[in-house]
Amino acid sequence: MFVEHPQRVALHNEIHARPFGGVQSPARCTCIAFHAGEELDTDVRTHFQGFCQRYSLTPPAPDQKYYEAQCDGFSVIWERHAEFTVYVFKRQAAFDHPFDDPVINLIPQDWLAATPGLLLVGLHIAMDRDERSSDEVSRLFDHNGLTGSRVLGGTAMVWTDFRLHGDGFGRILIRDQGLEVLQAGRLIQRLKEIEVYRMMALLAFPLAHCATPKVSEIDTRLSSITAEMASKSHTDDEGTLQKLTDLAAQTEEMAASLNYRFSAARAYYRILQARLVELREERVEGLQTMTEFMERRLAPAMRTCQNIGDRLEVLSKRVARANNLLRTRVDILLEAQNRDLLASMDRRVKLQLRLQQTVEGLSVAAITYYAVGLLGYLFKALKDTGLPINDRLATGLAVPVVLAAIWVSMRHIKKALHRDEG
Repeated sequence: MFVEHPQRVALHNEIHARPFGGVQSPARCTCIAFHAGEELDTDVRTHFQGFCQRYSLTPPAPDQKYYEAQCDGFSVIWERHAEFTVYVFKRQAAFDHPFDDPVINLIPQDWLAATPGLLLVGLHIAMDRDERSSDEVSRLFDHNGLTGSRVLGGTAMVWTDFRLHGDGFGRILIRDQGLEVLQAGRLIQRLKEIEVYRMMALLAFPLAHCATPKVSEIDTRLSSITAEMASKSHTDDEGTLQKLTDLAAQTEEMAASLNYRFSAARAYYRILQARLVELREERVEGLQTMTEFMERRLAPAMRTCQNIGDRLEVLSKRVARANNLLRTRVDILLEAQNRDLLASMDRRVKLQLRLQQTVEGLSVAAITYYAVGLLGYLFKALKDTGLPINDRLATGLAVPVVLAAIWVSMRHIKKALHRDEG
């Protein structure tokens, strides 16, 4: 009856693209995230298909980006993003120590070693209902400084130290104080996403740190060129224009190489902030909340990236303005030179006109002279034939007539030439 949009079903189901399943205490999860861009998409999917074959699972479809399945003694979640891939291994079973014998020990080590991409996040999450003293919680995190809070209306307590431990993994401990199964699953998903998006956002920070001296160098060079342009003794406009062109190329090259990473960092940071808000943290006396920790530690790094991006944008505009200013000055100088050249040409044209008029006068006189000479011969010949004619008088009288006739003829020729040019 209706003609459906080809993307209707995919767009409709996008809101359910990553439905993290429910979790019931006690449970432990291991989350690993690999930085693997779109160029590794085929390798990532082929590698996970190998995992599915080992456990006799139906692999995800070629366009599928989220997959969850139950294996022997644990469940697996696979998430494919544009820049990274996330694997979550969950196990719901009682345990004595939250972070001993993690779930990842159940995964074939040869398969893990062949995972495409670069490991970016390694995280153990443990959830139970046990009451633990502050000292016991501190020992679980090797007595590192902790952040923690009550979340989701007091239905859970969360602790973490945001540090890597001896096994190269971070740790998060959750005490279930009345979480529903799906609510617990969403909490683990948000905590996992906070860690992943924190690391993805921070990928821009080393680039910003490396770019800072380069941006300062470009700023200094631009200020020097601008001061040189303002100097009254400056005359090498061509050399200055070349310097500005090189500077503009360097600025645009740097901006192009950093723009994507900085834009991605802003997007990841906004998602992270949204996930922190969704936790609905409540302060626990003596502990810093995760939101406060992120605001004090992560926000300055993001502001540094933003600052470098803003400086590059301002530098690009300053270089463009200096370039336009120099080009305007060069254009003005060229116009002045052209004006002087035109004035010189005008003077030469006037001189040529005068010379031409002089030549024309001499030409009229010369033609008249030769014409009158010919008439003189004619009059002498007529006199010799017996005609009663005074050849000298006739020659003298012919001079003004010939002169006038030649002058009129020259005028007609000039008018005809002007008509042809028009």
